[in-house]
Amino acid sequence: MFKSLFGSSSGEEPNLLERLKQGIEKTRAGFVSMIDDTIHGKREIDADLLEELEYSLITADIGVRTATEILDGIRQRVDRKLLNDAGELKGLIRQRILEVLEGAERPVPTVTTPPAVLMVVGVNGAGKTTTIGKLTHRFKSEGRSVLMCAADTFRAAAIEQLEVWGERTATEVIRQQQGSDPSAVLFDALSAAKARKTDYVIVDTAGRLHNKANLMAELEKMSRTAKRVIPDAPHEVLLVLDATTGQNGLEQARNFTQTSGVTGIVLTKLDGTAKGGVVVAIVRELGLPIRYIGVGEKIDDLLPFEPEAFVESLFATK
Repeated sequence: MFKSLFGSSSGEEPNLLERLKQGIEKTRAGFVSMIDDTIHGKREIDADLLEELEYSLITADIGVRTATEILDGIRQRVDRKLLNDAGELKGLIRQRILEVLEGAERPVPTVTTPPAVLMVVGVNGAGKTTTIGKLTHRFKSEGRSVLMCAADTFRAAAIEQLEVWGERTATEVIRQQQGSDPSAVLFDALSAAKARKTDYVIVDTAGRLHNKANLMAELEKMSRTAKRVIPDAPHEVLLVLDATTGQNGLEQARNFTQTSGVTGIVLTKLDGTAKGGVVVAIVRELGLPIRYIGVGEKIDDLLPFEPEAFVESLFATK
């Protein structure tokens, strides 16, 4: 069962596990094979083996902090004679990764009266506009109505790129001219959606302005504007991060989460990296849930993130 702002949808995401396996093939091939190679043929657990495992976790971009915590926990079990078989190590690592991912899960807010408002934030190049297009396709395939809001008025091509996705998904884009006040565009979009009883408004925002302070002030102003039209909006603020940037993406994430009220992460281009362990690092460092992951270029290659399914795919043998 996967979650939406209008309550949990019945049933399972079709072929979620198989699509996840394909989407994180590079990470699984590198990460799990390194663990298997390290453990293979070993029976006893010694300091060298644990150091090699820690290196494997860090190489997969799980993060030094999380890798150290996982291995410290294993060392404690070894010291207390609770663990002495190297064959059990893989299961313990899997269990701890799942605990980290599940520990940051937060319920999706339920919207009783539409529109549900999603603000999409993140630096240019992370895949914001593409994510908005794919989210629109996903919501419309669930029978929901959607308006796109072109509130990135700073970048020359942003409005045009969103309109391409509007045409592709047969969705109206509320826009003004480049350089317009983003909050004014948002006000128009929310007013239209409220009058039409549209289910979702998905808001594109600037990835940068002249400096970080201007960007964050603009996002805060937009949130205030949204609340004037719909008191509990925005219902979700989704931060789009590019998985291929690895640990560098964490600094971007911190900048946005500090001031823009981020409620969840969309991790794009996960299929293009062997360091998909960054999923774990992001969740552990930011304490925010992953809502969706991008595993390809097709319009339906944006999948809801389910910790258990992700971990099962990561440690799958085939």
